[in-house]
Amino acid sequence: MQRAAFQRAVLNWFDQHGRTNLPWQQDISPYRVWVSEIMLQQTQVSTVIPYFQRFMQSFPNVHALAATPLDNVLHHWTGLGYYARARNLHKTAQLVSDQHSGEFPNTIAGLCELPGIGRSTAGAISSIAFKIPATILDGNVKRVLARFSATEGWPGKSDVVQKLWLVAEQYTPEHRIADYTQAMMDLGATVCTRSSPNCNQCPLAGDCIAYAQDNQTQYPGKKPRKILPVRNTCLLLIHNQDGELLLQQNPPAGLWGGLWVLPQVESEADIVASCAALGLEVVDQHSHTIKRHTFSHFHLDYQPIVVNTIDRAHSVADTHNQVWYNRENPLSLGMPAPVLALLHP
Repeated sequence: MQRAAFQRAVLNWFDQHGRTNLPWQQDISPYRVWVSEIMLQQTQVSTVIPYFQRFMQSFPNVHALAATPLDNVLHHWTGLGYYARARNLHKTAQLVSDQHSGEFPNTIAGLCELPGIGRSTAGAISSIAFKIPATILDGNVKRVLARFSATEGWPGKSDVVQKLWLVAEQYTPEHRIADYTQAMMDLGATVCTRSSPNCNQCPLAGDCIAYAQDNQTQYPGKKPRKILPVRNTCLLLIHNQDGELLLQQNPPAGLWGGLWVLPQVESEADIVASCAALGLEVVDQHSHTIKRHTFSHFHLDYQPIVVNTIDRAHSVADTHNQVWYNRENPLSLGMPAPVLALLHP
């Protein structure tokens, strides 16, 4: 398919069927495009919409985001997962605010120097916010182009993704770049879907190799399956005599970095000693059913255990990384979804 014909087909389809009412498509700015693109990484549009709206209400510009504590950013991110995105968002906001006077770089190279912004995200910001021709290759676009060109292999492999970048660059237009970028993302999200592509509605079906072969779902190639290891832990819902729950803040780096979590022990046998080390006397404890939370690289099987304690010496005080949490008057803290679900079932 010729370059001009490809572009024309995609844009004509977008003019009739493209999404134009998403929150980040209103009052377009580099800041709003950037936040939406980060949120949309590995997260569905329907999930992102309310988070984006709350985020913009609290942090309407990059200076507001830069000025707020990281813990407030993590609080607004609670439930979206992949919290490194939120930490990088905060770092980038501070860099843009402090070193760029609040203005985002308008080049791919400049954008890619900022934490959490890769080549495709930079392309989206450039094309949508700055109207500068730039190529994108997010998950939806990878799927469209892998099927259209019958590019074999899992796009997580460097050689496969490089082939797809070449295809994407081949068809990226000089004009109407913002519409084209949105069109390609919409095409993958609404027509060329993962399991049930609606090829009869696709403007590219007539030249799509996978469609001609009748094996659309074979592209892109599947990620090699691996058996995830299982880790086990006990999450302690430690209550004091006032009914408050003890929360501790994780270090900035690592799993659930910077988030507020419940104290953990390896087994129930460690509970009394762990509480004693904090100056807490255990009154009673009872266990709940083991639950599972899956990360990208392992399963976490955790047993919630309610532990009622007495802090006779008032030795456990609120500090910068430890608080007594009142469920009736909750603090605005960033927490991982499993912890939030235990605190507010």
